[in-house]
Amino acid sequence: MNIDAQLEAVLFFKAEPVSVKRLGVLLCVDPKAVEDGLAVLEEKLKCRGVSLVRVGDEIELRTASAASALVEKLTQEELSRDIGKAGAETLAVILYRGQATRREIDWIRGVNSTFTLRELAARGLARRIANPKDGRGYAYEPTPELLAHLGVSRVEDMPNYADAKKELDAFADKTENKPNE
Repeated sequence: MNIDAQLEAVLFFKAEPVSVKRLGVLLCVDPKAVEDGLAVLEEKLKCRGVSLVRVGDEIELRTASAASALVEKLTQEELSRDIGKAGAETLAVILYRGQATRREIDWIRGVNSTFTLRELAARGLARRIANPKDGRGYAYEPTPELLAHLGVSRVEDMPNYADAKKELDAFADKTENKPNE
């Protein structure tokens, strides 16, 4: 598989900004090879529904600006739907942990939560913040709008908060395979 196809696959899978250096590590190539591959990929994507977005040293695969009207329509349809089981599970982890990284949420749920987190953020139910434990990453926390919708002013006011938090924390601590924070 060509480097541009590998980059496309990694960026699609990650669904979040990834640095050139990290892409090089993931693909076992030097940064120059990553940049060359990104140039090829960017050219191939010019007439497609997705594009590369660069902010500083980070690259992300996003929908193309030409598709914005279509994406907006689809977003509005999705926002009117129920959040589903995955959304409810993810919100529960965020609410009862207070804050949680994507990795922690994935580990607790046992599945990738990237798209669920994106949907919850788009609905204004969760927001991404700088991870207070590790400034290089992100954590997710409930929004004031979510708390208001639930009829509480603090996460500690959630039903059975102390018991649920204690169980979640115990679950997170009971194994040596705890995710890196």
